[in-house]
Amino acid sequence: MTGPRRVVITGAGTINSLGHDVPSTLDAMREGRCGIGPLDLRDAERLSIRIGGQVKGYDEQAHFDRQQIALYDRFTQFTLLAAAQAMAQSGIVLSDEERDRAGVVLGTAGGGVNTWDDSYRSVYEEGKNRVHPFVVPKLMNSAAASHVSMKHDLRGPSFTVATACSSSNHAMGLAFQMVRSGLCEAMLTGGSEAMLCFGGIKAWEGLRVMSKDACRPFSANRNGMVQGEGAAVFVFEEHDRARARGAEILAEVAGFGMTADAADIVMPSALGAERAMRVALRDAGLSPEDVGYINAHGTGTAANDKSECASVSHVFGAAADRLMISSTKSMHGHLIGGTGAVELLACIMALRDGVIAPTIGYEMPDPECALDVVPNVAREARVDAVLSNAFAFGGLNAVLALRAA
Repeated sequence: MTGPRRVVITGAGTINSLGHDVPSTLDAMREGRCGIGPLDLRDAERLSIRIGGQVKGYDEQAHFDRQQIALYDRFTQFTLLAAAQAMAQSGIVLSDEERDRAGVVLGTAGGGVNTWDDSYRSVYEEGKNRVHPFVVPKLMNSAAASHVSMKHDLRGPSFTVATACSSSNHAMGLAFQMVRSGLCEAMLTGGSEAMLCFGGIKAWEGLRVMSKDACRPFSANRNGMVQGEGAAVFVFEEHDRARARGAEILAEVAGFGMTADAADIVMPSALGAERAMRVALRDAGLSPEDVGYINAHGTGTAANDKSECASVSHVFGAAADRLMISSTKSMHGHLIGGTGAVELLACIMALRDGVIAPTIGYEMPDPECALDVVPNVAREARVDAVLSNAFAFGGLNAVLALRAA
């Protein structure tokens, strides 16, 4: 009996506030550039929060025709663009039989929030009695997964995961397990979010966890999170298959851990996060000393950042002294259900290029976040293994472990 199969990443695509593709996004991360700025949207003057990591310079008509736009919410558009980039880079060719064992697992928390927002306006504000006949297939959380599967003729397991801010990590972890187990030959996986509309921001304002000026993870003067939008999608493929066809391997997905705090709907638990990291390390066959970098959940809220630092310190012990940890949310904002997917790009950059993305906006050390948070400036460093953390409302934790190819 053969053991678990190895899983590698052979393609990546993205669109987010830092760039409309992977090269431009990684350039921005290397430069410590900030994609957060004033929001350009309807009724922004009625918002108390007026900044976000918005995708700028985006014209949907340049990518989709009128019929497609009627069917694709913004989150689906972003997903399709990122998936096309990932498939093109991977160069994967699937036989008809293999398409039955290749699928799509994507994460999103809100799905078609722009469509909800527009439709509510139409009915409640404008007094219309009908909405567009495609509203339901446009707003459903699974729309992007369905359209990606249709676009690329992937007929295996295809579905959407919605676990708030851990959605993408849960989706990618499940895709990893499907390829590793032999259930699937390859998977398109990642996530997307497009909540930057009036209603989407109003909802988050109610939580009182949002910053009005900047996202400053781990800095003592941090004052909240900042929303972002966008998508990232990856091709996960069985290692030997990828090698045999001469594919460029970006990184190896080595392990996955998921836990539930079973404690509180909004307050994070250091213990739940700690258990998720330990499970991911064990699943990957890694010790704490093997890991050189963690892409932190790092939202910039007082509660999350100190809780995450405590959990990292518990897991890594003495090894925490040489560990680098950064939050790229400081640059692209918090993409909610899509955030783990965009952040995986920083993990790949660390493993492939030896560049650690910084935590920008860092101004004041916090004794409760006394780790090397790679403040403000990217760093060159060789790392062989990394973790990517995602800890969601509801206490739903998901951690991915990656190795250099």
